[in-house]
Amino acid sequence: MSAEILLLFLLLVIAAALLNGGFAFTVLYLFLGIYVVSVFWVGRMARNLSCKRSYETRVFCGEEIPVRLEIENRGWLPVPWLYLQESLPSELAAGLGLKRLLSLGPHGRQVITYTLHAYKRGYYSLGPLAARFGEPVGLSDWREAGMPAGQITVYPRIVPITDLQLPSRSPLGTLRHHQPIFADPTRVRGKRPYVAGDSLRHIDWKTSAGSGSLQVKQFEPSIALQTVLFLDLNRNGYPRRHGIDASELSIVIAASLANWVITKKQSVGLVTNGSDPLSGGHSIPPLPARKGKAQLIQVLDLLARLQCADSTPLAELIGRESANLPWGTTVAVITGQANEALFDQIFQMKRHGLQVVLILAGRVTGLQHIRQQAERFGVPLHAFASEKSIEIWRSK
Repeated sequence: MSAEILLLFLLLVIAAALLNGGFAFTVLYLFLGIYVVSVFWVGRMARNLSCKRSYETRVFCGEEIPVRLEIENRGWLPVPWLYLQESLPSELAAGLGLKRLLSLGPHGRQVITYTLHAYKRGYYSLGPLAARFGEPVGLSDWREAGMPAGQITVYPRIVPITDLQLPSRSPLGTLRHHQPIFADPTRVRGKRPYVAGDSLRHIDWKTSAGSGSLQVKQFEPSIALQTVLFLDLNRNGYPRRHGIDASELSIVIAASLANWVITKKQSVGLVTNGSDPLSGGHSIPPLPARKGKAQLIQVLDLLARLQCADSTPLAELIGRESANLPWGTTVAVITGQANEALFDQIFQMKRHGLQVVLILAGRVTGLQHIRQQAERFGVPLHAFASEKSIEIWRSK
């Protein structure tokens, strides 16, 4: 009971006692009855009012996000007025908010729809939804209800890669390869006459019996491409003037490369020194290389949330994590610049049997010198200044 209502009640009691009249008591009883009904009414509304929000929790950058709010009164008493206010992320709603004033009849229901636009990748909170309601007389305090915030993950943009051949030393995979030493016994492409030194396991006995001479199966060469992405999101890894654009381009490159590897039915992992709001300030554990769409979703979820941070330098991160990688793993190092410490780690990885590709994003200072160092170490180097250049990515 508010102070104003309590004061009015005391004044009516005093007036009824002093006047000792039936009219004053009638007004007092009427006031008490209306107040009791108001409290009961608002209490029932609080129990019977329900809110439901439905939307896509994961979208890609550039898509629209339809949101549906369903407000229902499950009781037999009407809701005279209901004020709704939904908090919207400014990056998705262009600074706009949602405010509605409506009423619901007995067992009434209303649906409110609006659309958000995924302008920028990220991890956003939608809501909370605040709902205020009360009875028409206003004797009882208005109540608050609502719904907690939901989460929206906007994936980074994925640029389709038209032509790419990453180096690999892992044989017996599903990707065709030009090196015949990686012949896959599950891929028979033809037969040829037996030559001394051929393995007896490769003789096609049925064909040999029909032709009268020994015939040997010929196999297509193939490789297994296990790729681990080392994504640099240390602020010092990018020039300050163009750091935001270059780091965002690095994330787009990582997402596009992960998608390409998964679509080839190969395994991909991710190691980064960026900041994840869900990690509570701790370093992000590496994502082991795995196959399948579930792995791609996990990689994209992390890439959507990542932010640049003052964290472990890339060279130190590589030195710590690359020792756990199996022989023949393809390592794609994605950063904004390359220094001597990074090339030292790349040299160590190559000595341990890892295949390394260096990918530079944004406007790189001293690119010609970096190319010369990469050629000296025998490391393929790709430099991308924009997303359009990723579409024609070709291995050299």
